Amino acid sequence: MKLANTTRIELIKVILETVTDPEIPVLTIGDMGIIRDINVDENDKVTVTITPTYTGCPAMDMITVNIKAALQDAGFMNSEVLTVLSPEWTTDWISESGKKKLREYGIAPPAEKTTDSSYLTGKSPSVACPLCGSVNTEMVSRFGSTPCKSLYRCKDCLEPFDYFKCH
Repeated sequence: MKLANTTRIELIKVILETVTDPEIPVLTIGDMGIIRDINVDENDKVTVTITPTYTGCPAMDMITVNIKAALQDAGFMNSEVLTVLSPEWTTDWISESGKKKLREYGIAPPAEKTTDSSYLTGKSPSVACPLCGSVNTEMVSRFGSTPCKSLYRCKDCLEPFDYFKCH
């Protein structure tokens, strides 16, 4: 018995919630908001369309491999992952659950909506320390452990932490 297309798409969404970001393994690709579309055609070919968090993000190749592996493990043997660059991904697409997971993991989630204008003004956004909650923090480097993060330091607890840049 063949499942209805909408039922298969719902099942695929559940499967994709097991695929994590290789750079931030506490986040799923659903948390990140990179899944743009899921389609199943008449030949049972699954097409998942994703948008990279940053153009040239090195994690996207591994995410593609992991999507295809998760689908294959669930019995979807014919799949394709398409990457689209428009509309451009934004940190506004990170789910509230994803932001909470980032904080719990020790990474400050985006402090502002959409594009961080600090690059234009030279001012750093006000970022709360994910460890102690203090906003008495300072940017140490615009680039942290990955290009999508900045390195910050809390002036109260003195701990360094990554901040997921607004984009």
